[in-house]
Amino acid sequence: MSDARETGRGPVRIGFRTSIVTAVVAAVLVVGLTLVYLSFRRVSSITQMAASTFIDKVGQIGADRIDAQFKNVRDNLEILAGIPAIQEADVADNVRLYALLASMLRNNPQIFNLYVGYEDGSFLEMDVIDRAKPQFRTALNVAPDAVYRVVVIARSGAAAAAPVTLFLSENLTQVAKVAGPHSYDPRQRPWYVDAFKDRKTLLTGPYVFYATGEPGYTLRTPLGEGRRGVVAADLLLNRLEEMLSRQKLGKSGLAFLFNDADRIVGHPEMRELMTERSDALPRIDAIKLPGLSAAIQSWRSDGLAQQFFTDADGRTLVAAFHRIETAGAANIHLAVVAPLDEFFAKIISERRALFAIALGFVIAMLPFAFWLGSLLARSLRELARQTDEIQRFQLADRPRMQSAIDEIDELGRSVFTMRTVVRNFSSFIPQPIVRQLMQSGASLQLGGIRREVTVLFTDVADFTAKTEKADPSQVMIFTSRYFAAMSEAIMKHHGTIDKFIGDAVMALWNAPDEDPDHVVHACEAVLDCIHRNAELNRAFRSEGWPAYTTRFGLHLGDAVVGNVGSAARMSYTALGATINLASRLEGLNKNYGTQVLVSAAVRARAEHRFAFRSVDQIRPKGFADAITVYELCDGLRAMRRTRRFRADVLRALGRRLQFDPVRGARRGGAAHRRFPGRVPLGLCRAIPCRTTAQCRSAAAA
Repeated sequence: MSDARETGRGPVRIGFRTSIVTAVVAAVLVVGLTLVYLSFRRVSSITQMAASTFIDKVGQIGADRIDAQFKNVRDNLEILAGIPAIQEADVADNVRLYALLASMLRNNPQIFNLYVGYEDGSFLEMDVIDRAKPQFRTALNVAPDAVYRVVVIARSGAAAAAPVTLFLSENLTQVAKVAGPHSYDPRQRPWYVDAFKDRKTLLTGPYVFYATGEPGYTLRTPLGEGRRGVVAADLLLNRLEEMLSRQKLGKSGLAFLFNDADRIVGHPEMRELMTERSDALPRIDAIKLPGLSAAIQSWRSDGLAQQFFTDADGRTLVAAFHRIETAGAANIHLAVVAPLDEFFAKIISERRALFAIALGFVIAMLPFAFWLGSLLARSLRELARQTDEIQRFQLADRPRMQSAIDEIDELGRSVFTMRTVVRNFSSFIPQPIVRQLMQSGASLQLGGIRREVTVLFTDVADFTAKTEKADPSQVMIFTSRYFAAMSEAIMKHHGTIDKFIGDAVMALWNAPDEDPDHVVHACEAVLDCIHRNAELNRAFRSEGWPAYTTRFGLHLGDAVVGNVGSAARMSYTALGATINLASRLEGLNKNYGTQVLVSAAVRARAEHRFAFRSVDQIRPKGFADAITVYELCDGLRAMRRTRRFRADVLRALGRRLQFDPVRGARRGGAAHRRFPGRVPLGLCRAIPCRTTAQCRSAAAA
């Protein structure tokens, strides 16, 4: 073997030591570049410091502007709370109050609506219809000139009346009027209840508005004088998109709002971020900046507003985070993020020019380093690819990989040997077991577990008589073709070949891999085996070889599944009464003239997919209860058999009714031989029958 290996080698061999020397040379080059880099470290430090100061200033200005918008809404609420009409709950037919609310809404485009609720259930709300999504206007079903929606619920006082909804034009002319809502009670709404629980909290947490389908906040404050109540406003934060777009720095900078739950509450592209889930605010991860979340956590832990991080492309970004003070308990923060190179492009370009000079010498060494690195990487990538194929159980033949490097050549020989060993190993042990061993890295051990399995036994009828005088080599060839067809059908339908026993096959479903539809898959496999067996028999006959007629026994039940044997020689199999009964069902096919016999347990789990014919009740040795046996039929075949059965029985009955018992018995006997176990005893009484007992217990079709 050594000579063969020497012959297969190329004329040039490079030891692994040479590769190590090359790596050392590369390390020396890295050290040299590091020294050059350190000479510019000061420039980088100054650049980062200036960028940090600048972005912090921009972030603070942006936070102040957004804070001013919240303050403006708060001031409008305080004005409303001080109006006598609001304090006295004079909300019905109050045109002057409606005009004031409309004026406030016109001057505050970020507000969707203003409303007030009272302790007696009275309520007033004015919405700007077109500030919501177009579906909102469609759902209201109002005229195009309707600009405002006013909901009035007056429950006390002289103006008490039924709830009504008004639709007003731009100049507050009434366009439409509808009754309701009748079931709405502001006292049960969170904005009303929570306002009295915590009077210091002006702003609720962000949520997606029901009417608009867009994110926002509710600002509310209790009335200080007059009637007990709460005045509030809903803010549409998508109005902040334009402002946030103006806050960005450079071409690819970004400014956005987020809260302590790491949810985005304002973004220049908020609509796109809300496309996938419109019922919840998007998470910070939706921005697609891998280092951003870590930078936010660092800010929360050390309190430093300025943070540096690297994105997926290796680009350095600087960020600043500031709290929006007016938001109070809502905990809204502004983040301003921008690439460092866009802050000081000129400084960075000059630094790159200096680096280019230092890199000149290194570039001169690149051709050799590239050649050697490619030589190593190509071989290692090929070995890694072949190893991955083996792990994925892709065991097709491949030529042995050879390399000029001695150690890699040895590794290629090992991978080639491993592929051959695994392929041969999987021919003797079920492939799912081999795959599990490769994935887990565990070794085979004796032992098993109890699990529900579907067990199949097959056997070739009169196999010995057909093959005892044939050439043994021909028997092996044709039988192997037969086993290949059966195995392919079984494994196609998720079955595991347990073993070959002479001309018989034992197969399992739901072991070792779990299969929730194992009974259905087993029935599909049996029918597929029958079809493949028929195709194979046609080929056998054309080649002058006798056809193989296969009988099947299928049973469902609990069994002990695992490795049995000794530490030196073990086999994966299943043990228990379930296995024994499946084997007996296969043998009973000879008595009933059937091809596939299954137990009642199989029929109960698969009768919604397949046709079954009742055959008999048996009491196998070792079983306390009688077991009903069924024949598994192909759907079309079962229909034809049923039609033929009924025709034969009707002919037999007709002869008996014509007082011709002899011919009637003959008809009944013919039906009995074709359909054993299903013909009533009276129809075939005159014909000698080996299965008279089963006729007595069978029911007519």
